[in-house]
Amino acid sequence: MPQHSRKRRNAPAAGVRDRLLEAADRLFYQEGVRAVGIDRLLAEADAAKASLYQHFGCKDQLVASYLERRTVDARASIAAYLADTPPSQRALKFFDWVVAWAESKDFRGCPLQHRVSGLTDAAHPARAIAHRQREWFAERFREWTTAEA
Repeated sequence: MPQHSRKRRNAPAAGVRDRLLEAADRLFYQEGVRAVGIDRLLAEADAAKASLYQHFGCKDQLVASYLERRTVDARASIAAYLADTPPSQRALKFFDWVVAWAESKDFRGCPLQHRVSGLTDAAHPARAIAHRQREWFAERFREWTTAEA
C-alpha cells in the first residue's frame, strides 16, 4: 500500500469510503486497531462520523473491511509472484514470497494475526475473514502439493 503523508481536502463525497479504508489500512497496520480511535481515523480520512456509520455501520465492520482488503491484496500478490512457477513448485516458492514480504521496509507482521489474536468476541466479523483466509491457504497448498511435476 502506498503511504500518504497528506490528508486529502475537499475530495468528492463519492471517495469517502475509499478514504476511510485508506486511513484504516495505514493506521491500523502501523499502529494497531486498538491504538487508533475513531476521531483520529476520521481526521486522517477527512470524513464525518456519519460517513463511517453510513459505509461501515461500526468500527468492527471497518476493521473487517480493512482486513478483507489486505487479504484480497495478499492473494493477488501471491498469485502474481507464483504465476510463472510450475504448480508443483509453488508451495516451496511461496516461502520466497513470505521472506520478501517479511524483509520489506514497512513489514509489521500479518494484519490478520494481529487483529484476530486480540479478539475476545467469537462473532467479530474479522474472525470470518481469518477463517476464509486459512481455508484459502489450505486449498492452495493442497493444489500445489498434489500438482504433477
